[in-house]
Amino acid sequence: MPPKNSVKEYEEGGFYHIYNRGVEKREIFVDSQDYHKFIGYLKMYLSPPDPQGLTLRDDSGHSICPSHQNNNFNEEISLLAYCLMPNHFHLLIKQNTERGMADFMHSIITKYVMYFNRRYQRVGGLFQGRYKTVRIESENQFIGISKYIHSNPLPDHPSGSDLEGLCDYKYSSYGNYLKLFNQK
Repeated sequence: MPPKNSVKEYEEGGFYHIYNRGVEKREIFVDSQDYHKFIGYLKMYLSPPDPQGLTLRDDSGHSICPSHQNNNFNEEISLLAYCLMPNHFHLLIKQNTERGMADFMHSIITKYVMYFNRRYQRVGGLFQGRYKTVRIESENQFIGISKYIHSNPLPDHPSGSDLEGLCDYKYSSYGNYLKLFNQK
């Protein structure tokens, strides 16, 4: 029997909670540069391709992709929520095409692991196995997963309902919903 939430049968138009953590529960985001790099890769893969061939830049002004954007998933995936924590990440997405999510996850995981291993002069796997997915089956589950993802930074997570402090957490889409972050 396969491990829970590891079966990769995806449906076009389906909503999914995707998550993974570092091998041995170790940190996969060591400092702000790592968080920004992962968010930059999300932007790179999910922003509409630039017909003028301009290079996307992360929040610190560093180039995050070459002028040609290969593996763009803008039409295939809609990112609805995310939260990056020191040793794991959560994504809530809508898959618009049959293979979009699998191809997107393969691309972003590979790109980030290559960056991380190069930066920290290491080799080997970074994540604890393949990413996990949960198919969202109802509106209540959708709301619950969104709340779960955004409340991850809370000290009393997952039962904490005090939203104080979430507005300042930079590595989650919560601030985007409140229009607190400068959109680039």
